[in-house]
Amino acid sequence: QVQLVESGGGLVQPGGSLKLSCVASGNLFSIYAMNWYRQAPGKERELVATITSRGSTVYADSVKGRFTISRVDAKNTVHLEMNNLKPEDTAVYYCNSGRPFGIGPYWGQGTQVTVSS
Repeated sequence: QVQLVESGGGLVQPGGSLKLSCVASGNLFSIYAMNWYRQAPGKERELVATITSRGSTVYADSVKGRFTISRVDAKNTVHLEMNNLKPEDTAVYYCNSGRPFGIGPYWGQGTQVTVSS
């Protein structure tokens, strides 16, 4: 069993920045891919970014060049640095993990990101 706890969400103006963090419990963090998903009101949950155990990254087209995912295995932590935020980035952001590749069975509780002037 893996528990994921997100933090770092909040209210920010368009063009601003936020850095989300997700801390995982358990001993197998380093072998899992780590994913950030988001869900806006009335929309389906979508993949924002993923980082494999070897550090390979994939981003949704909508966030390429603005978001950066990184991981610190020694701290069982994954970050999502978000720059040049837009109102359409407003959503609940979820950390996900539990498999070496792709979507895993474990989810955090989510952290709200609101981009508004």
